[in-house]
Amino acid sequence: MILTTPAQRRSLLERVRSIAMVGASPNPLRPSYTVFSYLRRQPGYAVTPINPTIEAIDGIAAAPSLGAYAAQHGPPDVVDVFRKPSELVAVVREAIAAGAKAIWFQYGVVNEEAIAAADAAGLSVVVDRCMKVEHARFCGGLSTSGLNSGLITSRWRSSTRERR
Repeated sequence: MILTTPAQRRSLLERVRSIAMVGASPNPLRPSYTVFSYLRRQPGYAVTPINPTIEAIDGIAAAPSLGAYAAQHGPPDVVDVFRKPSELVAVVREAIAAGAKAIWFQYGVVNEEAIAAADAAGLSVVVDRCMKVEHARFCGGLSTSGLNSGLITSRWRSSTRERR
C-alpha cells in the first residue's frame, strides 16, 4: 500500500521499532548521516546503517546488506532508502527477501518500477518524503515554516519597541 496521507505516514512511524537505513553514510555533510543521527536518538527506534563499505557510524555497527541485517536482527520494520533511483529495484527485492514490512524512499529517490514492486509485495511504501522531517513534523519538532526554533514557550515574544 502506498502511503499518501500524513495520517498514514504518522501511523507507520508510530508502529516502527527497527529501521534499516540503506546507503547511510558516516560523512556528517550527507543527508543520510543527518537522518541516521536524528532517528537513532529517538526513543523506541533501533536504527542500523546498511552499507558494505563501512564498519560503523558513530559506534553503531553497519550491516553489509539487508540479508545480513535480517540474519542478525530479524526482519526490519522499515527500510529507509538513500540510493540512486537506478538501484531501487534491487533494493526492493532485497527488502522483500529480508522480510521488511515497509520501505521509505527519501526525497528524490523515485523509481516507478521499484514502487510498484514494493506495493505488489504488500509492503507499506512511502515515496519522496524524508523520514526525519516527517517524524519531527508529527512530534512537534518543526514549526509551520519547517524550521525548529529551539524555543519552547507558550508566550509571544515582546515587541522590539520600547514602551514609554
